[in-house]
Amino acid sequence: MKKNLTLLLITSAFILFGCAQNSGVVNAVALANDYSDDRILTALPYDAIPAILTPEFVSANKAKIADDSPVIGVSFNGESHAYSIYLLNGHEIVNDEVGGVKIATTW
Repeated sequence: MKKNLTLLLITSAFILFGCAQNSGVVNAVALANDYSDDRILTALPYDAIPAILTPEFVSANKAKIADDSPVIGVSFNGESHAYSIYLLNGHEIVNDEVGGVKIATTW
């Protein structure tokens, strides 16, 4: 217990005093920098990653993914849709309607 308390105090002191700026203000999270003059660099051309605009669904027992595959699940008004993370890696956004509610699912 005494060793844990000592370790906690040393770690806290390091965080508080190690992150202090010259102004005397302690900033243990991040510095606020102004990036407004930086150029925006893009690796892909505009619209290079297509959104899924009209998704098609199959029942869970017919889906061609493993039972433990990661998905994003959305439920509204008794209707549920699941979006495969593996599929979203290549599209990043699905425009859909679930239970009468228009949504955009992003990854």
